[in-house]
Amino acid sequence: MIALLLDLSNILGGLLLALPLLLMIPNGGGEQAGRWISRLDPFAWIVGVVALVTGGYYLIVHLTSGPHLFHFEVVGIAVGVILLWDRITGKRPLRPAGGEVQGAALLLAIFGVIAVLVGLQGLFTPN
Repeated sequence: MIALLLDLSNILGGLLLALPLLLMIPNGGGEQAGRWISRLDPFAWIVGVVALVTGGYYLIVHLTSGPHLFHFEVVGIAVGVILLWDRITGKRPLRPAGGEVQGAALLLAIFGVIAVLVGLQGLFTPN
């Protein structure tokens, strides 16, 4: 059950981080998908807490009893920290103000796509 929470938090957190890139897809339903994902934005801190707790749990378990550290928990911890960044520092993470996605905001959006892929991979990987 905890592995499912980690995978779902990676997927939802990745979608929240990749939202600027999703909105740039031409004729791909980006506006509709963007509205759906942006409804989750007020609850991003909950997704971040779940990602941190489950990723931290599996980090401790896999470092102490093996077999080795997996990328699922590392990505989960990173997603959790990024989503909780405004609660930790008081500043919003790098969200583009206009329609352009450049620099660090682009890196966060690309990391969001990677987090979605890692979450999907985790759903189909046996525990």
